[in-house]
Amino acid sequence: MEQKEFKAESKRLLEMMINSIYTHKEIFLRELISNASDALDKLYFKSMEENLGLTRADMRIRLEANKDARTLTISDNGIGMTYDELENNLGTIAQSGSFEFKRDNEKAEDVDVIGQFGVGFYSAFMVAKKVTVVSKAYGSDKAYIWQSEGADGYTISEAEKDTNGTVITLEIKDNAEEENYDDYLQVYKIRELVKRYSDYIRYPIVMDVEHEKLKEGTGKDGLDSENAEYEKEIVTETLNSQIPVWKKAKSELSDEEYNQFYKDKFYDYSDPLMHIHTKTEGTATYSALLYIPEKVPYDYYSKNFEKGLQLYSSGVMIMEKCADLLPDHFSFVKGLVDSEDLSLNISREMLQHDRQLKIIAKSVEKSIKNELKKCLKNDREKYEKFFEAFGIQLKYGIYEAYGMNKDELQDLLLFKTSNGGTTTLSEYYSRMKGVKAEEENEENAENAAENTSENTSENPDEQKYIYFASGSSISRIESLPQTERVRDKGFEILYLTDNVDEFCLQMMHDYKGKEFKSVSADDLGLETEEEKEEVKKEQEDNKPLFDYMTEKLGGKVKSVRLSQRLKNHPVCITSEGMLSVEMEKVLSAMPNAQNAKAEKILEINPSHAIFQKLKELYETDKDKAGDYAEILYDQALLIEGMPIENPVEFSNKICEIMAK
Repeated sequence: MEQKEFKAESKRLLEMMINSIYTHKEIFLRELISNASDALDKLYFKSMEENLGLTRADMRIRLEANKDARTLTISDNGIGMTYDELENNLGTIAQSGSFEFKRDNEKAEDVDVIGQFGVGFYSAFMVAKKVTVVSKAYGSDKAYIWQSEGADGYTISEAEKDTNGTVITLEIKDNAEEENYDDYLQVYKIRELVKRYSDYIRYPIVMDVEHEKLKEGTGKDGLDSENAEYEKEIVTETLNSQIPVWKKAKSELSDEEYNQFYKDKFYDYSDPLMHIHTKTEGTATYSALLYIPEKVPYDYYSKNFEKGLQLYSSGVMIMEKCADLLPDHFSFVKGLVDSEDLSLNISREMLQHDRQLKIIAKSVEKSIKNELKKCLKNDREKYEKFFEAFGIQLKYGIYEAYGMNKDELQDLLLFKTSNGGTTTLSEYYSRMKGVKAEEENEENAENAAENTSENTSENPDEQKYIYFASGSSISRIESLPQTERVRDKGFEILYLTDNVDEFCLQMMHDYKGKEFKSVSADDLGLETEEEKEEVKKEQEDNKPLFDYMTEKLGGKVKSVRLSQRLKNHPVCITSEGMLSVEMEKVLSAMPNAQNAKAEKILEINPSHAIFQKLKELYETDKDKAGDYAEILYDQALLIEGMPIENPVEFSNKICEIMAK
């Protein structure tokens, strides 16, 4: 028996892999079971090719743990290996017999070889101090034994074995300070690892499990009692379910089965809101089973939450959380993807981000989007329930992508509206005055665009913008004085109550060419030319008053001017530029706030009695006019839900006025 050495580069690779590449030692069992499954697939393919009469029912993988000997054995009755195959496949790291087999049999159907690189076998050395492989190739008269204690080398010699297949025996390491290797000899741990990583291997993974049963003739009516005696019984159990739910046809599965799988797999007590089951072939071949939870997970907004789908390769779990399969705006989706096309690098935990993965991720995103659109169209109540839980994530998705993905997501958004209930942007657009709703067929869509173009300049009642108002609640928004003129024109207003809403619309800029416009923006496009000229003249005539008020407010506002939006209220705060008053509030409330300030405008209602009072005081008592300016400004802030700088001074000035 000759001692052989690994090649220098293989030796270094083995040492590196054992010490660093695999972050979880427990995946060794997944790798060895996957190799056994490959061996069974190869024999099954050979049987089909040569009419050997073997079926999958004849094939199995057996596990055996011996606590006294500290050994764990994984055996199969697959294709087995010859001397040369042991030498080439196990003697040279990164030489994969499975890869060669798959390459040489690309046209084979119903054969699904998992192994792609020959390093998975060596993960055994993470838990074993010695590995012994006894193998006999199908149709061969000889068997061989391969043994190694790690990077120092290996031996190969003849052995005795009656049947074809491979037996791998691991001599488990002694417990270390930070690692309890005894776990890998426990039935419960082995069962757990098989369930987690290899539950959908298509061959039965069996193990003899010891149970206690009531000894015949003892106990009472076969039940536990004072004279009950027990004896040990060995039962051969199948540890894996074998057939993945996602590989079954949709017609074979009920909603109850889909829901139960979700609750069992993803540890949720509630049924999911909806599921998405897809099978795709072509550029990328994969199956996916995706779920949208009914409720927001308890840790969803915590730093501990990890997005991602479970990733399988031919039924073997490769990654628990593959974040690259989900965009951030769909991070709430749970589920799995099973693909035969993905390349794996030397660690099955580390996915090579190749073209196939990107294709699958794009396809998964499209499937989720299409399912949500279908739900929005066919089951509005369910969709509103979804949006209440996760809609804010779609808005963040648009904001964080700087609106680059708005075409993908904008029609999934819902907003509260001054008309009551919720609306999509498409529904809002269809109700806009002077705009004909876009029809589904191209001809009508073009006609709608022409009508829109014609109405832009000729119809004075046409709605030029999509109006919105921001606030902490619907009731607060409805009380805003800035909404008066828009309401008076009969135009619908979107109500924005989430902090991200206004940022999201700013990134989107427009919908079908109609710009989003805050009711607090400087120009609402509501006035006729005559009205504009009239207010402009009044503004110029009272310029000294407004300049004085601006000066008295000491830089708190950019300017004071007459309003064209107010009807009944005396004053309001509006803004110029990209940053609105509501956005200032949101940014100021954030940790490490950068003291962002909106360019505020104090607007005075020219039809309100307060304007006449201000003009009189400016002529007779400028100091009092200045006090009024400060009171009106603080009032406008309070209406906006913003704090005032000096509540005591504000209260005293009000009392002084009331006392006169």
